[in-house]
Amino acid sequence: MGTMENFGFFLSRTFATTKAKKRIWPFVPGSYYVLDPAAPVAVTTLGSVALAKEVADAKPTGLCIVGKVETENIGIEKIIRNVISNPAIRYFVCAGAEPPKHLTGATFLALFKNGIDAARRIPGSPGMRPVLPNLDRAEVDAFRRQVEPINLIGCTDPALIAVKVAELAARAPKPPLPPLDLPVPPAEAVVPHVVATAPPPDRIKLDKGGYFVIDPRAEGLFVEHYDYRDRLLRTIEGPDARTVYWSLILNGWVTKLDHAAYLGKELARADLCRKLGQPFVQDAA
Repeated sequence: MGTMENFGFFLSRTFATTKAKKRIWPFVPGSYYVLDPAAPVAVTTLGSVALAKEVADAKPTGLCIVGKVETENIGIEKIIRNVISNPAIRYFVCAGAEPPKHLTGATFLALFKNGIDAARRIPGSPGMRPVLPNLDRAEVDAFRRQVEPINLIGCTDPALIAVKVAELAARAPKPPLPPLDLPVPPAEAVVPHVVATAPPPDRIKLDKGGYFVIDPRAEGLFVEHYDYRDRLLRTIEGPDARTVYWSLILNGWVTKLDHAAYLGKELARADLCRKLGQPFVQDAA
């Protein structure tokens, strides 16, 4: 293995753990609002990000969960996993504006109609890449059986969406479906859950390339590069964090992964403080 692979192995062995963590629904993280896990209606606001909060703030009777989905692959996968792990959900409302090119609403409708093919693509979807590589057919079919799709694509009025949610909740079947009996994937196919940890400061080795002092200014970011005798090696100036960290990497002035990650974090903080007019104090590693 090369240096990077060895470093990654060292980190996973020393600073990470796969110890099981108590799971609380929704199991899959994302940008959503949970109102009542026992309620029967889930809503996606597609590409209308702010609409999700507006619908949640309306607190319609029967709303379980509401959130946006802007991608026709990973975003849809997360929704399916959360829905099939909660048998109380019986209706799935697609509302809000379609994300351009991704067209997640139309992709959902195609999924309900056609499922997925052998390549895990969604036939009939107009999206750019309607593929669900992390789901199997059993999960997709369970989603299609469990919930009834409700097409409100294009509706961005939270009051109208709330009325529809309450209407659906009033006719929801009771009791909810029993837990779904899905096939358990082979042990080697289960993605590990890693609980992140960090080494104590006294175990961090210095980057042989030197250290950097970040100074956000009105016109951009100004960075001083020093060696460990505190001699100034160079100054770097850029309009934003991305331009500066790419300059550091492409010129080979950063030689350690942890140092690169630290600089990315601090440059992003400095850039945000600059834009908000807030003071910036550089953190220690």
